Amino acid sequence: MFNIASRIDKLPSTPMLRKILVLTGIGWMFDAMDQGMVAGVMAAIGTEWALSPAQLGLLGSIGMLGMALGAALSGMAADRWGRRTVIMWTLIIYGVASALSGLSVNFTMLLVLRFFTGFGLGGELPAAVTLVSEYSPTRIRGRNVIILESFWAWGWILAALVAYLLIPVYGWRIAFFIGGIPALFAAYLRKAVPESPRFLESVGKTKEADELVTVMEKQAGITNDVINDSNAAEQKLDKVRITFLDLWSKKYLRTTVVLWAIWFGINFGYYGFVLWTPTLLVAKGFALAKSFEFTLIMCLAQLPGYFSAAYLVERVGRKKVLTLYFAGTAVAAWLFGHAGSVNEVLAFGSMLYFFSLGAWGCVYAYTPEVYPTVVRASGSGWAAAFGRLGAFTAPFIVPVIYKLYGTELGYTYIFILLTGVFAIVALIVAVFGRETMGRSLEEISASQEQAA
Repeated sequence: MFNIASRIDKLPSTPMLRKILVLTGIGWMFDAMDQGMVAGVMAAIGTEWALSPAQLGLLGSIGMLGMALGAALSGMAADRWGRRTVIMWTLIIYGVASALSGLSVNFTMLLVLRFFTGFGLGGELPAAVTLVSEYSPTRIRGRNVIILESFWAWGWILAALVAYLLIPVYGWRIAFFIGGIPALFAAYLRKAVPESPRFLESVGKTKEADELVTVMEKQAGITNDVINDSNAAEQKLDKVRITFLDLWSKKYLRTTVVLWAIWFGINFGYYGFVLWTPTLLVAKGFALAKSFEFTLIMCLAQLPGYFSAAYLVERVGRKKVLTLYFAGTAVAAWLFGHAGSVNEVLAFGSMLYFFSLGAWGCVYAYTPEVYPTVVRASGSGWAAAFGRLGAFTAPFIVPVIYKLYGTELGYTYIFILLTGVFAIVALIVAVFGRETMGRSLEEISASQEQAA
């Protein structure tokens, strides 16, 4: 018997795990860079193409619709064909579509290409977080996933630099050309990142899984005493096929409902402000370049948000950290919506980025932990897909509120709405969330079986 899961959970952080974390994180950084550059593009292209607020809202939302479809399909694909394969192909789709977006000749063409960019981006994220989670030992699993998510901050910082330094000089197209880099990176990623041993074991490829875990054990100086049965190594295990409806069975119902609520809320709240931040600041009277500068400063606050969450999540637990950071985001959204001076905009904006990105990191750590291996990527993918519907909806709400209440009052009302969303999610987690800290992925799965 190979006991792949128990052997992984006994390991420390190995060079192989750190390599997977960094390389997967670089792909994650490119994803974030694209999303961040859209915020800058919306502010610039709105003036150049004379787009209405409704058209800008559609531009911000169409990629989210692609992300929703990509997340749903890639999750199921990753449970069938592997995490690494899905990561590679979705990066290619995302990179090529992003580069082509820079060649758009009209609004319709740009919308279509942004949809496919979102499809690739949305498909890559659930597979990547599942891969890192399955490679990580129990005691550092949450920390590793939040470190992976922290690459999002670096992507946004790069995006803010592009918006601040390049878009005013070279125009918005340069942002999309830079976004095509992931298509090239994917070719290297295919050779450098191995498949998840837990996935390999689940589909009967136990020999390959054993070889990967053995490499990590040697790196850690651990001698494994498990006796390998050559017949078992070649034996195909019966794979349980999970459908979408299975996610709503008694066994997974509570998990699915809580996750979907978390994902919808954080997407609606986060993209309700982050895509519109430069545009909102311009409407508040700041110059375009100054709004990009403010956004860059606020993006820097993401890093301590991630790292503090990574520290706390393995000490006080996922549930407490999620509740704390969602509540903090709600308070920050309220304060940012009532900011009246430059110092208040920067201080409360940085606070908003700090708590919201810390919450994002913990959401990604928590999501793959509450499903068993056979359904982990599918469950994570569908939760992310539903969440992207929140991200799709949010950019449309902003111009509607502006139209009803005007620029000044509308700005405040937007953030009052977002405050309510984050507060509701904090309450849901506090009341219905499950704690997964310190428990192996297999132990959590077994507890669900007993509860059912």
